[in-house]
This record gives sequence, structure tokens and C-alpha cells, in this order.
Amino acid sequence: MESFLLMLQILLCGFLCSISSAKDTITVSDFLIDGKIIISSDGSFELGFFSPGSFTNNWYVGIWYKHDDVPDKSVVWVANRETPLNNTSGVMLKIVDPGRLDLVTSANTSIWSTNSSRPLAVKNPIAQLLNSGNLIVRDANDSKPENFLWQSFDYPTDTLLPGMKLGKNFVTGQELYLSSWKNEYDPAPGEYTYHCDPTGYPQNVMRKGKVKVFSTGPWNGLRWSGVPGLTKNTIYTFKLDFDEKKAIYSYTLMDNSVVSKLTLNSHGMLKRWTWDEKRQEWHVYLASPADACENYGTCGSYGSCNIILSPVCRCLDKFVPKDPKNWVVSKWSGGCVRRRPLNCQNADGFLKYSGIKLPDTQYSWFDVSMSLQQCEKVCLNNCSCMAYSNLDIRNGGRGCLLWYGDLIDIRELPGGQDIYIRIANSELGSKKKTKVLVLSLSLLSGVSVIGLIIGLYILIKSKKKKRKMTLKDDLELPLFSLSTITKAASNFSDKNMLGEGGFGSVYKGILEGRQEVAIKRLSKSSSQGVNEFKNEVNCIAKLQHRNLVKLIGCCIEGEEKILVYEYMPNRSLDFFIFDENRSSILDWPKRFNVINGIARGLLYLHHDSRLRIIHRDLKASNILLDADMNPKISDFGIARSVIGNKTGANTHHVVGTHGYMSPEYLIHGVFSIKSDVFSFGVLVLEIISGRRNRGFFHESHSINLLGHVWKLYKEGRPLELIDVQLTDSCYFTELQRLIHVALLCVQHSPEDRPDMSEVVVMLANDAILPEAKEPCFFTESKFPDSEYSTSMYSINEITVTQLDPR
Repeated sequence: MESFLLMLQILLCGFLCSISSAKDTITVSDFLIDGKIIISSDGSFELGFFSPGSFTNNWYVGIWYKHDDVPDKSVVWVANRETPLNNTSGVMLKIVDPGRLDLVTSANTSIWSTNSSRPLAVKNPIAQLLNSGNLIVRDANDSKPENFLWQSFDYPTDTLLPGMKLGKNFVTGQELYLSSWKNEYDPAPGEYTYHCDPTGYPQNVMRKGKVKVFSTGPWNGLRWSGVPGLTKNTIYTFKLDFDEKKAIYSYTLMDNSVVSKLTLNSHGMLKRWTWDEKRQEWHVYLASPADACENYGTCGSYGSCNIILSPVCRCLDKFVPKDPKNWVVSKWSGGCVRRRPLNCQNADGFLKYSGIKLPDTQYSWFDVSMSLQQCEKVCLNNCSCMAYSNLDIRNGGRGCLLWYGDLIDIRELPGGQDIYIRIANSELGSKKKTKVLVLSLSLLSGVSVIGLIIGLYILIKSKKKKRKMTLKDDLELPLFSLSTITKAASNFSDKNMLGEGGFGSVYKGILEGRQEVAIKRLSKSSSQGVNEFKNEVNCIAKLQHRNLVKLIGCCIEGEEKILVYEYMPNRSLDFFIFDENRSSILDWPKRFNVINGIARGLLYLHHDSRLRIIHRDLKASNILLDADMNPKISDFGIARSVIGNKTGANTHHVVGTHGYMSPEYLIHGVFSIKSDVFSFGVLVLEIISGRRNRGFFHESHSINLLGHVWKLYKEGRPLELIDVQLTDSCYFTELQRLIHVALLCVQHSPEDRPDMSEVVVMLANDAILPEAKEPCFFTESKFPDSEYSTSMYSINEITVTQLDPR
């Protein structure tokens, strides 16, 4: 009997002094000790003791995602980050009166504790881990957020979760900001911090110590001025709440099935991550600073950074280097000065600069109600005002933002804004001078015509020579001699040929040093001329991504135009998926990896690269495979760089490959990033089915692959599409979902198609997908596969088969 009572007492003590892992709360009688955890009610987050890696004996209390495997926990918050524990024996986290969390040792020494935001004690305080990852202290009978005694969201560490805030409360003086870990094994505050800085007009700023190293640019009503890729989407919303009481930035997920976070690491990199449930791993969605132009003040005051130029820094128009000697050796920190000094008493003027990230707003003034004209007047009447711009770009623009002092941290980028910078009146000219100039030009026009006729013959004669010189001058890439290339490719022997295309042949080569390369030799009769060659070189030379083929160099001698790429031992995707025997090598995990890699490569081209690139010829033969079957997008000969977010351009010279071109591009010559999305959708269906879209033939109908898939989708039979090599697969649910994603990508209207950022999230998560709308598909005539080829043609030469009327 006595032993039974003793056992009962031990069990009761264990119940009172520890917490079941099923609970999400700590109460006055329930303590958190090492080996025990509390879990948010939906199972997303855990709170417990952890040690960050095998290289330290320090212990901490923190919050992490429950799905992450030990020991690589994704810790999102740390309590005692500055006061680590040497061991956890006898240590407990408990609630004490008047409503405070306290981390104490066995000797009852407090290691870390919270402070209540309410002066009065509560009768029944508890700590609760919410589904958002927020650890709160509240009265057990009061769950209103405004009455929380304390919450971890008010004390961020290195991670910003959805619903968390960055910014400052001007009434209380409290500021919420991220601070990096010292290193991956030490969560103590490191060198880097990330703030929503309300000094002047709000902007997000990263600092190393007290020194600014990155800025997003000011808020423009839609997004941060220097982050044009931060656009409205179906995954998350973001906003800035700014008034006389607060300046707060936050983001909220629209789909709770998506797991996303923003982190600041110990190396000063901001990364937005998404969780890939299928692969059980984190993927980087966006990263900053992404290039040299995102480093704060790279080009100094009045210097403009453009990542596609070499060197990247130049002075704004009407400005010159302040220190020319240092400027020419790429020491740009001194910046630029006006070519002609200001004279405020002589009525300075303003020059408009477009397509830029707005400068640092630390020394700025703003008014939300002024028009742009009123803004100009105010700035003109203040000799200290150096520039002005619209505060809010929505609905045509409104509000006034003024800059005082030198302008710094300017860069040129697609989707940039307009700013009006103060310039000496003498730099602006006058209407009278303009009229005289027009009259002079009119009188000289006749003489010019005569001169033009005389010089035309000379111009034509020297055209080829000049073109070649210009071509070499424009290229920012190593140049190989023709003899080096010829030797590497064994004099372009047939045994070294890897394949042929519309623009020439590709050979395997071995450079000195035994480096294997792929050599693309444009034929003399190739339809890819100088412009296309320059376009491919200058486009891909500036792109760096694991899913884009790397351009090593080029060769230009005589009539030869040659590109040298990294060698892909497994050739191209079409070599496998359209061959009955070789397709068995690509099981579904490998095919999904290919699809995912192509999607991430396109995401980089559309949103994250130095340029905003539309590929325009995405197809299976342009997807190369490395030794591990990782995909790399290639062939940028007809790619285009565009300004803005989703709008591309019009063309009267449609180029590309039948079967992959979107209907608006094929018929009307209108292309955009959604054109690439369409091509991606076609490519996904080809990868799943092992059949080409162009030339697809079915005995029961004459519609192409897209039409066939749509028919199966509407009849609830999408799995009938899959390649016979995948019929033994256990991934049918995933296959069915990928078919659905592909159909979303090939919808007829570009506005209905997702962009690649949404596609990447769809691939990584099991979120509910919207209903797909009917794609644009064509009737087909059966023809041999050998006739399938790339073509370049005029829009007037297109013959489009009648659209299926269903």
C-alpha cells in the first residue's frame, strides 16, 4: 500500500512539474523543462529547449517549426539569446505572479524573464504558443490581443513571420526590428539589423552596426521603391501603416497552407523562404542584397548604379565625377557633382529622371495632399531642396516627397520611378534657344540630304567592318581566338557534333586545361544575325543561376560567330522524354526535379535577375541536363529584356517554336512574362506525358496535346495522360496536381495565368488550386516527327488552324 502511494505521488509530481507535448500552454502549476515541449494547437510550431549544433554546449529556449528534423531546427525566436545555459539540469520555464515568464535554474536564479505591459496582476496568467508562432502571456479568461501581458512578436530575433511587424510606435517609443545571430551556433545579436526606418519618409534599412548596407527605397503606396518585384500576388499581402502614431511594415499570408518566413542571417543576407512539403526542405524565394547595386550607396551621391553596365556606376545626366582619378579606377564612393553649380537666386530648374530607385529618404519631407505641381513650387522656393517626386504612385500619382542634401543610393531598374532633381538653369536651356535650333535645323536639312547621299556609299562600304568592331566593343565576356576554338572542337569534326539547330551546330570541345565545353557555331547562312548574337551574349553573360546554362566566352573572327558554354553531359531534355527507351531513365522524382528547376530558373529571369528577361523560346530542346540531371535553361538568342512588371511588348517579327508559343504572341505578336508561363505549362505536360504538343495525334480526335489534356481534365481522367514509363509510379496525387498546375499556366487569357512566383509556391505546397479555365488549343494534322523544327518567321506568314469551338 505504501509503495502504491509513493508511486502515485511520483506520477502526480511529474504531471504537475512538466508539460505534455500535446499542450500549447504553460500555467502556474505546469513547468516547461528540458525534454518536454509545447506545441501550437495546429501543430505548426514547438517551444522547448535546444542547442544550436554540435559545436556548442550552450542551451536556449526557443520556438521552431515542428516539421523540421533535429538537429537542423529552423529556430524562429530565442528567449535567452544573450544568456545561454551551460546545461539544462533543474532549469525550468514557468509563469510567476503577476503574470511573467521566468527562466530559472535549480537554485531559483533567474536567467531570463519577461516584463508585463500591464501594471496590475492577473488572477490566472498563462503562456500560450499560438498557431502564428507567437508566444503570448495572457489572462486565461481573456484572449483579446490588446490585453496580452506580453508577446514574443514584440521582441523579434532574426526571423519575420507572417503577422509580425517591423517599425516604430512613436507614442511608446518601442521599435520592432530583426537582428542577426552572431553565427549559426550563437543566437546572440550579431552585427546586422533590419529596420523599418521612419527617419524622414519610411524605408526598410539593413545596418551593419550603425552603417547602412542595404535599403529598399521609400514606400510608394504599392511597394518599396527599390523592390519592383514585390508586387500584388495570390500568396501574401504586404502593407505599410504610417501615421503620426506609428510606422509599421508587415505581411500576411493569404493561403495558410503556404509556409513562409523572412530571415536575416549572420552574413547580412535577407532571405524569403518557402517550405517544400514534398521534398521536406526550405527553398529560397527571394534574397537581398542580390547584386552590387543593392549595396547601399555603391556609386556615391548623384551616382547611378546599373547592374547591366560595365562598370556599374555612372553619374546622372548633367553630373560629373567628384574625384575623376578615383572614379576611373572604380572607386565610386566620392560620388558625383553637378556639372554646373546651382544658383538659387537665378531660378534653378528641375530635370526629370525616370526608371530609378528613389534615393535614401533620411533627410526628406513629405505631404500626402499636395499635387506634383505644388510639390515643384515648394521645392523651387527652398534652396536646400534638391529633388521632389510623387509620394504615392497609385492612380496617376499624388502627394509630395522632397529631398534635402545630396541624393544617395540611386540605381536604375525596370519598374523604377520618376524623380525631378534640381539643376542649374543654364543646363535646362530656354524656349527661345529651342526655336532658333529648330529653325537652324530646318535650313540645314537640305544640305544634310545632299551630304547624306554623298556619304551613303561610304557608309555602306564600311558597314560590315564597323559592325564587327561595335560587336567586340559591346561584349562583356572573354573572347577566344578562332584557332583555340577550332583546336578544342577537333576542327569541328562530325564526331564532336552534339546537335544542330536553326542557327547552326553545337560541338563538344576541350579547352586547354581539360575543361569540357559546348561550342555553338552559328552557320554563315544562319538567321541569327549580329543583333541576335549580341543579344544572347549580353543577356546570358549577366545572368547567374544554377538553373541557367553558363556562358563561358565567345569568338568573333571573320564571318565566324561562336559561343562557348559549359558542357552538359546529358544533352537536352527532349533527348530523353520523347524517346521510348531513354525516357525510362527519367522516373517521376527526376522529372519533378526538372520541372521545379525550370520553374526556379524562370522565376529568376522574370523577377530576381539583374534584367527582367522574357525567354520567348522555352522548349524541351532548350533545357539542358547536367551530370546529375539538373535542368539548365539555354538559348537566349531571341530573349528580350523588358521594363515593368508583367507587360512585355509588341512585335511584328514573331520568333519561336510552334506548339510552345502563347496564343496572344502567335497571333497578335504580344509577348510578356505570361508568354513564358504558357510555354512552361506546355513543357510540364510534355514531361508528364512523354508526348510533344505539336504533332500530337489521337485516334478519337484531331486536337493537340493541350486539347487532349483539357478533355481528360473535364472528364475527370487526367491520369490517362501520364507517360507509360510512369504508370508504376506511386506519385499519382502529385502527378494529378502537376497536370492541374500546367493547365493553369496554359489558360487562354494571360491575366488568368499565374506568374512564376506563384507557380513555384504551387509546386512546393499542397495549397488548394483555383479551377483551370479552357486553354487555347488547335486542331492538328498528323505529320512525321522529323518535320518538327524551330522556325523563325514573319507575323504575316503565320497560318493558324481553326480553333476548336467547344
